[in-house]
Amino acid sequence: MSKPTDLVQGTLDLLILRTLAAGPLHGWAVSNRIRLVSKDVLLVQQGSLYPALHRLEQQGWIKAEWGESENRRRAKYYALTRAGRKKLQNEEASWRRLSTAITHVLDTI
Repeated sequence: MSKPTDLVQGTLDLLILRTLAAGPLHGWAVSNRIRLVSKDVLLVQQGSLYPALHRLEQQGWIKAEWGESENRRRAKYYALTRAGRKKLQNEEASWRRLSTAITHVLDTI
């Protein structure tokens, strides 16, 4: 059986984009929000999170700017761009189609 930290390939970008749809967050807060919302099932490690954030920024789906965190430390805050919102819509639709198909197979066979 897979470990709770294992994510289906390609889902991390979707999770990050969906999390940032609620508003700008710094990296640790993105990881923490995913963990909390998933009830501690999805644990995104820093070694996966920050390369993904960098990749999403390079693709123009998120933007970053420096700010002050809640504990008064300098932190990079990430926010969705217009292109990121469109990408999120497309990825959510694809994921829902795929997960519905998998559910049908699991429930039928």
